[in-house]
Formats: sequence, C-alpha cells, structure tokens
Amino acid sequence: MNLNQVIGKKLKQLRKERKWSLEETATMTEVSKPMLSQIERGESNPTVSTLWKIANGFGVPFTTFLENDEPVIKIVDRDDVDSLKENNGKYIVRTLYPMEGGKPLEIYSVELKPGCHYVSSPHPGGVEEYLIVEEGSLNVIMNENTYTLCKGQSIRFSGDYEHIYENTSDSTCFVTMIMYYGKK
Repeated sequence: MNLNQVIGKKLKQLRKERKWSLEETATMTEVSKPMLSQIERGESNPTVSTLWKIANGFGVPFTTFLENDEPVIKIVDRDDVDSLKENNGKYIVRTLYPMEGGKPLEIYSVELKPGCHYVSSPHPGGVEEYLIVEEGSLNVIMNENTYTLCKGQSIRFSGDYEHIYENTSDSTCFVTMIMYYGKK
C-alpha cells in the first residue's frame, strides 16, 4: 500500500469512527470536501500543511496518518532456528520470538529428551513463565513440589526462584515456553 493509500485509509477510518460526514470533516479540518474525498480515495498527494490541518481537526498526532495498520506477520519454522543445548544435549531451546519492539515477552520452543533433568536458576523479580506441553510429559519441580503435565496441559508460575524441568518418560517432550517480563 503506497503512502497516499495509507493516508486515505486512515482518514476514512477516523471519519467513520466519529460518524462525521465529509461536510462535517471539512468544517472541523478546514480542508475542502473535494480535497478530503480525493485524499480518502488515495487520488491526492496531500501537503504537509493539509495533513496538519486534518490531524488538528481530528485532535490526533500528525504521525497517525503515516502509520500503516497492515498486520505485521512473521512466520517462524522451528527447524530453521538455531538451538542452544544443555544437559549433554538433552535440553534444547530455540528462540522463536525474542523480546523486541518493547514487548515484555519472549517465546521459546523447548525440547527435553528422555532423562533430561534441567535446573533453571531464579529469574529477576516480576518474571513469569508459561509452559504449554505440546508432546510428551513434563515434571516441573518448585519449592519441593512436583507438578506433572501431559500433552495439552499448561502451567504458569513466578520464575524468581529455582525450578527444575524433568522428563522421566521414554519419549521426547516438546514444550512452548513464554517468558513474560512484568513489573517487579
């Protein structure tokens, strides 16, 4: 979508949200009805001063008209992501979505081979872990309590103390792990 289309789409969206006619919009923005109509259709390349008038009329930041609302899509194939291995190759972690863009979370794919016993050190305060067992079974040991999870089950816990992941079965366990970095 080119910039004129992005601007036009945003203008039309704002106008519809406010339930303003083109005439009301012209009054509020001091931009003519024909010009607003051309902008909405992506047929006009509005000047900076025209965009400022429109932004002021709607009471929104100027940059509102420069932001593309198209969804950001990122497809990740777990097999294409580099892995980190620990516990003699029995604990394998792949970062699917690292913390980026100010988002307070990360998403990992974790593979625990049979016999895996992995001790995770405490995380900083405010960190929560979400584990979803995709295949196999997993023991999570915290504060001398063992929580056994099977395929389709999940657990959430505060990660600010030592916890252990354990696979005592004969098959590999696959887990999706979400690390949420909340407030302390």
